[in-house]
Amino acid sequence: MKSYLRPHSRRLAVVWPAAFAATGIAIAVPLIAEQVVDGPVARGDTAGLVALSLLVLALGVLEALLTFVRRWLMADIVLGLETDIRDDLYAHLLRLPMAFHGAWQSGQLLSRATADLSTIRRFLGFGLLFLVLTTLQITTVTVLLLQKYWPLGLLVAAAAIPVVILSLRFERRYIEVSRRVQDQQGDLATVVEESAAGIRTIKAFGRGGHVFGVFDSGARRVYRTSMEKVRLSARFFTFLEVVPNVTLAAVLLLGALAVGSGALKLGALVAFTMLMLQLVWPISALGFLLAMAQEAMTAADRVMEVLDVELAITGGVRTVDRPRGHLRFEGVEFRFPGAAEPALRDVWLEVRPGETVAVVGATGSGKTTLTSLVPRLHDVTAGRVTIDGHDVRDLSLPALRSMVATAFEEPTLFSMSVRENLTLGRPDATDEEIEAALRVAQAEFAHRLPWGLETRIGEQGMSLSGGQRQRLALARAVLSRPRVLVLDDTLSALDVETEALVEEALRHVLRDTTGIVVAHRASTVLLADRVALLSGGTVAHVGRHQELMADVPEYRALLSADLDEDAGDAGGAAVSGGPGGGSGGLGDFGDFDGDVDAEGALR
Repeated sequence: MKSYLRPHSRRLAVVWPAAFAATGIAIAVPLIAEQVVDGPVARGDTAGLVALSLLVLALGVLEALLTFVRRWLMADIVLGLETDIRDDLYAHLLRLPMAFHGAWQSGQLLSRATADLSTIRRFLGFGLLFLVLTTLQITTVTVLLLQKYWPLGLLVAAAAIPVVILSLRFERRYIEVSRRVQDQQGDLATVVEESAAGIRTIKAFGRGGHVFGVFDSGARRVYRTSMEKVRLSARFFTFLEVVPNVTLAAVLLLGALAVGSGALKLGALVAFTMLMLQLVWPISALGFLLAMAQEAMTAADRVMEVLDVELAITGGVRTVDRPRGHLRFEGVEFRFPGAAEPALRDVWLEVRPGETVAVVGATGSGKTTLTSLVPRLHDVTAGRVTIDGHDVRDLSLPALRSMVATAFEEPTLFSMSVRENLTLGRPDATDEEIEAALRVAQAEFAHRLPWGLETRIGEQGMSLSGGQRQRLALARAVLSRPRVLVLDDTLSALDVETEALVEEALRHVLRDTTGIVVAHRASTVLLADRVALLSGGTVAHVGRHQELMADVPEYRALLSADLDEDAGDAGGAAVSGGPGGGSGGLGDFGDFDGDVDAEGALR
């Protein structure tokens, strides 16, 4: 926290003295009132009364001015501090690896970046300052009371003992309850976030009632814990309200008796009473300030849980001046944290500049995991991945990710315009380059949206179909002009006719780009110069499509299943007269590449 406060040290050097001075003035006023009662009032000195009254007025104006300066500067400090912490937290979240984001609920992260930071800001802007000022004021006033009339001073000091004891007990219990409330609020935020993202699925399956039940259960859990927190606070604050008022009544009674006996002057009793009244708010606020401190400490712990996570993936310092995109997997192994067996083991694969390799394999064979190692969404646990002979771990992350672009099977679009989504990887792209990328991805439909490329497509792109989202994600990847293009089954949501058009356009793009294509569909294989078969977490075979079809039964069986599905889809479309009937099946492979005829594709 010191590092965040350091840039504001000059303003803090004004805030704290101003706060102390204002508190000093507030304490001084009762002492002046004592002089007024025992001096000008007792003697009938009008001139002296006017002078002391003007002094009190001047001190009041000065106190108000100091309070204004303190509040103005403190608000600027804490808002700036909250912004700095939130920026660092968000930047840290962006740098953390996929393993972290896979293990944490998004709602928990959201609550830490919003509610917890606001709690910290409120304490630093109000609670911390007043906790110090209240402690100082209680100590100073108590000393003055002892000096004024020690029997009454001891009474006030004795009344503070049960307050201190109860405050310590309250503090311990409040920490535990506050943490439970904040964690439960994070869980509830997760439910809301996931429901908003999955609203289409919820409606399609008619599970609105079930999802509401989950939310209602979480909301009631937060309610019960919050009420426990309220009851705890209510008992404590009630006690704090009773003690000062009972003490004040005793002071007035005993003080009046002391004045009557001549042991205490009337002015001293007035000052004593005014000073005593100044203790009512500090003592009452003490519990509130301690509660605020505990909430802030809990919030700070939750934020630090994220900030303290070490970066498992850190960039090197190397850059590649003229990258060619020569990609190699050299003895690569990858094991997910806590997994008994590696997902990938002893993977050797080379993709030469301008070459495209399709990665095929059964579900769960590690295809997506393999491609995620190229842009370092995950890091190898053994071996290395190189581009142009450089270990990707030695390259700076901006340099690496400017060379590598990825289009995922499940595309992520953001709640912003189509143009902003497309230019995410290349903000400087020209209109001509955007148009070319849209043509490659067969995504010209973007121009037919209500406001063309300026149309906001909504969170997660839910206003678009799955195929439209995939095409925009593919256009985004193509637009970044990478040296290495990773396509993770990017065409899975396209109809066969659109898929054929996209593949034909991609063929031209991949001539100048190193491509690694995850293929779940047989038609995608023909985009590649060579095919790598993943089996048992390793590359079992590498070769041309025809060679593997002829020599590798596992590969032939894998694609034969897809052939049956494609043939059934194509036949069904032809019978029903649907769009694309009779096109896009494996029998049309000869139309894609002169090197592969239909007979070879069907072997």
